[in-house]
Amino acid sequence: MVIKDGRIAFIGNAETAQKQYPNLSNWQDLEGAFIGPGFIDNHNHVFEADAEIGGDCDLSDARNIRGYEQELIQCKRELVPESDEWLMGYGHELATLLSLTDESPLEMLDRLFPSNPVVIMEQTSHSMWVNSKALQLAGLNDKSADPQGGRILRETDGSLSGILLDNAGDRLFEIAWNQQPDLQNAHKCGLLNGLRQLAENGITTVGDGRLYWKRGWLDTWQQLERQKKLTARVSIRPWIYPADPAAPQLEFFRKVYQPDPNRLLVINQVKLYSDGLLHNGTARLLQPYRQTINPDLPTGLDYIAPDQMKWWLVELDKIGYGAHIHAIGDGGTRNALDAVAFARQEGSAQLYGLTHLELVQVEDFGRFKQLSVDADMQIGNEGTLHADHHWAEPWLGHERAAHLMPVRAFLAAGANLTLSSDWNVNELNPLISIANALELKGQAFPDVDTAIAAYTINAAKALGLAEQTGSLTVGKAADLVVIDQDISRAKPAKIRQAKFLLTMLNGKVVYQSPDY
Repeated sequence: MVIKDGRIAFIGNAETAQKQYPNLSNWQDLEGAFIGPGFIDNHNHVFEADAEIGGDCDLSDARNIRGYEQELIQCKRELVPESDEWLMGYGHELATLLSLTDESPLEMLDRLFPSNPVVIMEQTSHSMWVNSKALQLAGLNDKSADPQGGRILRETDGSLSGILLDNAGDRLFEIAWNQQPDLQNAHKCGLLNGLRQLAENGITTVGDGRLYWKRGWLDTWQQLERQKKLTARVSIRPWIYPADPAAPQLEFFRKVYQPDPNRLLVINQVKLYSDGLLHNGTARLLQPYRQTINPDLPTGLDYIAPDQMKWWLVELDKIGYGAHIHAIGDGGTRNALDAVAFARQEGSAQLYGLTHLELVQVEDFGRFKQLSVDADMQIGNEGTLHADHHWAEPWLGHERAAHLMPVRAFLAAGANLTLSSDWNVNELNPLISIANALELKGQAFPDVDTAIAAYTINAAKALGLAEQTGSLTVGKAADLVVIDQDISRAKPAKIRQAKFLLTMLNGKVVYQSPDY
C-alpha cells in the first residue's frame, strides 16, 4: 500500500509499488501484522466517557446500599469543602437503590448531605439520584409535573423519592454540569483523553452518541478542530431537548450545520430519543410490562410523542439533517420507523438510524431496508454474548425477554447493520464486539468479514462517509489500523486478545504502541 497526501494511492505488490513510486521514502514492512481500515464506532459518548465532570464520586464498584453509603461518605470527606458546592457522581444501579426499605433514596442523601446539592448518575445515564438541595435548585417539588420524556418518581404518599428518570434527570444534571468550575478546561482535557483512548483502540471515526450543546460541548469540539487536535473523524449529533421550544433549537441547528464530509467534524444528524429503558419502565412497549416501577405508564413513555417526532424529522430535513434515534422497546422502534416513513413520504432522503433495538417485532425488521434505516446495536458485553436476558424477565416475562437483541434477524432482513460500543456502557475495544459477533448464542454472524464490516464500511455508510473512509480502497483517506495478528482468520478468543500496534488518520500516526 502506498499512502500519499493522506490518501491511499496504491494497493498491490511491493515490486509494482516501488516501480510506480520510486521517490517515496519511509517504506515499512509490517512483518506479518494485519492491516485494516480504521474502526468506526457509530454510537459513542466520547465527550462524556472520560470526562472528570460527573465522575468525581464513583459508586460503580459498590455492590449494595451500604457500599454506596461508605463511598458517599468518603466522597464527602475528599470532594466537598464548601457547603453549597455541587457533588456529582456516577455508577449506582437503580434496582439497588429501589431496594431501600428503612429510608427513601432522598432521605439517605439528605442525611449524608444536608447542605450540598447532590446528583448521582445511574450506570445507564437514564436516571439520577438527587437530594433535596438539588431538587430545590432545579425548582422541583411535590407539585411538579413530569416533563416531556421524563418521570419524577414518588413515594406512596406522593412525596419525592429522590429518583428522576430520563429527561427529568437530564434537566437537573445539566444544571449541575454548568455550575462546575473551570468548565472550558475540563471539557478540553476530558475530550482529549477520550480521543486518545479512541486512537489506542484503533478507532478513526466516531458517531457521537449525543451532544448536549447547552453545556458548551460543541465549542470544545470546534476548538480542537481549529487547533488541529482531532485524532478521529467525528459526526456530531446535537441533542433535541424534548421539553424545550422547537424554534430556538431549529435556529441553533441551522447555525451549526456542517455537512462537508472531508472535514473531520461533520454536523448533519441530530440525536433524539423515542423512548427510555426497560428496567426503568420507560421503554415504549406495544404490550404492557409484566411489572414496572411506573404502574400508571403500563407501556412506558414516549421521549418525544410520535406525531411530534414526525414533525421534527420533516423540519430537520428542510435544514439538511438526518437523525440517530434511540429506540429500546418494540413500541419505541415502531414509532421511530413510522416517523421515518412519514419523512420519506414527504421527500426526505436524509440519513436515519436507530440504535440499541433491544426488542423489535418481526414485522418491523424488513422496514429497515425498505426505509433505508440503519440498525445499530451493541454486543460488547457478556450478557448479550450468552443470550442471558434473564434480567429482563421481571419486566417482560420469559417469552419476550428471550427475543431481546435480535442481531441475526437484521442481517437476514438485509438491513445495514452496524456495531458500536455506546462507550462507556460497553467496552470501547471493537475487537471484543467482533469476537462476540462470531459466538453470539443463537445470533452468531455468518463470518468474521460480516462482523468487521459492521464496524467499518457499514458504519461509514450510516454516517454518510463511505466515500471517505470505511475500507482500504484507492482514493479513500488513509484511515487504518495495524494489529498484531490477522483477525480475519483468527479464532474469537485470539481476536479478543489481539493488540493494536498503530492507528493512522489521513495518513498520520495518531497512536503507536510502545512495543511497535
